[in-house]
Amino acid sequence: MTETGRTGAASLSARAREAVLQRIVDRRYAQGARLVEREVAEELGMSRVPVREALRALVAEGLLELLPHSGVRVRRLERADVEHLYEVWEPLAVQASRLAARALAAGGAAGLVALEATLRQAESAAAAGEGTREVAAHTAFHEGVVELAGNPLLARTMEQLSWQLRLLFGLREEPAHMRAQHAEMFRHIAAGDAEAAAASTLLHVRDSRAVALRSLFGNT
Repeated sequence: MTETGRTGAASLSARAREAVLQRIVDRRYAQGARLVEREVAEELGMSRVPVREALRALVAEGLLELLPHSGVRVRRLERADVEHLYEVWEPLAVQASRLAARALAAGGAAGLVALEATLRQAESAAAAGEGTREVAAHTAFHEGVVELAGNPLLARTMEQLSWQLRLLFGLREEPAHMRAQHAEMFRHIAAGDAEAAAASTLLHVRDSRAVALRSLFGNT
């Protein structure tokens, strides 16, 4: 295969992976649902090869699991999965807010307007009862904080958690007070108050963990 051919195949596989991920996040592919390679390929309008590669990648990432002689299924989140995710996300989210506030205090404002826009989008989606759009806005808010932090290593590390967080946000309930917490985080970041931003983020992530555990497993 030529270099161009390899690049094209990799691009198709990446597109297939993202499409499957999006369907998992918005629950078109429910937890425990069996995915048949041929059916997924038909749904995506692709050949089976890039879809097969995408499904293999998602098995390796832990979002899908192999079924003996019958393809794959969407992996069900266990309590330990949620706890492990929050254990990793908490310090990273706190540091992202701290660094973002420091960047604002030092005169960097690129991305602040876009970050504020995600708050309005979340409010609008909540008022319209559009849960999927609200989840997307909340995810965009956290990703925007990481972008403001200006640390490429932190950004790459957080990118590895991105889809797991989107999936979790989509599965749990989204109380109104968590939107208020985002607004408070934004105020501290915009003011350049690094420690207040970090403290408000710590509170938010721990509250988010409690909400997720209660939503998914009935207790904290």
